[in-house]
Amino acid sequence: MILIGMFDSPFVRRVAISMRLLEIRFDHKNWSVGKDQMQIRRYNPLGRVPVLVLDDGEVLTESNAILDYLDDRVGRDRALLPVTGAPRRRALALMALATGAAEKCGQQVYEYVFRPADKRHEPWGKRLREQMDGALIVLDHAAAEMEEGDWLVDEGLTQADISVACAFTYCNEALKLDPKLYPSLRKHVARCEKLPVFKALYVPFDAPVIT
Repeated sequence: MILIGMFDSPFVRRVAISMRLLEIRFDHKNWSVGKDQMQIRRYNPLGRVPVLVLDDGEVLTESNAILDYLDDRVGRDRALLPVTGAPRRRALALMALATGAAEKCGQQVYEYVFRPADKRHEPWGKRLREQMDGALIVLDHAAAEMEEGDWLVDEGLTQADISVACAFTYCNEALKLDPKLYPSLRKHVARCEKLPVFKALYVPFDAPVIT
């Protein structure tokens, strides 16, 4: 299989980490949605990542669809997302907040990196920041409710932990968030980022920082 996209994207990274944890081998195409747009569009006409090309040539796009395929491939006993009930609903809710925060962060990055300064709309940027902050506050509360050594859902690491960690690391690096904010979330994400699989698939975010 081939995974397309750069690991500084939280969406690509959460797929790559999941594949490593599930012991699914893949080749990696470190293509940028900027300079490699035409190559990516050969597989996804939207030019977005991640893209997963299966061994038979089938193409999957969007990280949620890819993660669903991976869990289906390994079966219920090894799936990273709880398969039913309250644990599944909680994991999905946390994942939605995490990916939503990452999307709002990305919109801020695009606004400040690609739009000329005289074309930026400050109320829009403020709204994006407030939406991102709202999601991160809820995730911080969820992390604060955990007992020492626990994970966000169930007794072990799940897709909720992976997605939350990838999203927060991205937001934190792209926007240089105040280190005093989200203390419980920071603690949990730091624990995840110390795991070998997270370290192996980490690329620092190097676009211009928004201040």
